[in-house]
Amino acid sequence: MLELSILGFLYEEPLHGYELKERIKGLSGHIRPVSDGALYPAITRLAKAGALEQRTEPGSGATPRRILSLTDAGRADLLERLRHPKDVEITDGQRFFTLLAFLRHLLDPAEQAAVLRRRQAFLETPASFFYREGEPVAAEQAPDLFRQGMLRIARATGTEEKKWLAEAIGQLDKP
Repeated sequence: MLELSILGFLYEEPLHGYELKERIKGLSGHIRPVSDGALYPAITRLAKAGALEQRTEPGSGATPRRILSLTDAGRADLLERLRHPKDVEITDGQRFFTLLAFLRHLLDPAEQAAVLRRRQAFLETPASFFYREGEPVAAEQAPDLFRQGMLRIARATGTEEKKWLAEAIGQLDKP
């Protein structure tokens, strides 16, 4: 998720590390905040892999700023990650949102729709936070008010997401 965010934001424009961190934080920071101890090693890995390059510019103070930008290999890497996301990027809601944030960079509507169809198929599989005898527990079967709340909120969110996915796929499928 972190590398996808780095590649996605840098696909849009070159940024220095602090700007990049703030954008990532805005996308998912309240759920999974990004630390310098995670961000800068990820940047280093991507730079060593040839996906991004760094240049130094004068900063607003005395400290120079490192500006990060994608290479052609980095652009290709991002597009490949968008075309073929990992299963966890489809099944985990926050990771899927990160994927959605950059899916527009795939220019082929059929490729975009294929990613959305994977999420749609995942959401059609019966699931729950709780199981009884191998079967998902519905909100109406939950033993207490709080689990009922969890399950009702999840059901409402899932219903709206399924509706949006069907609409989005319909738009992408139009000639």
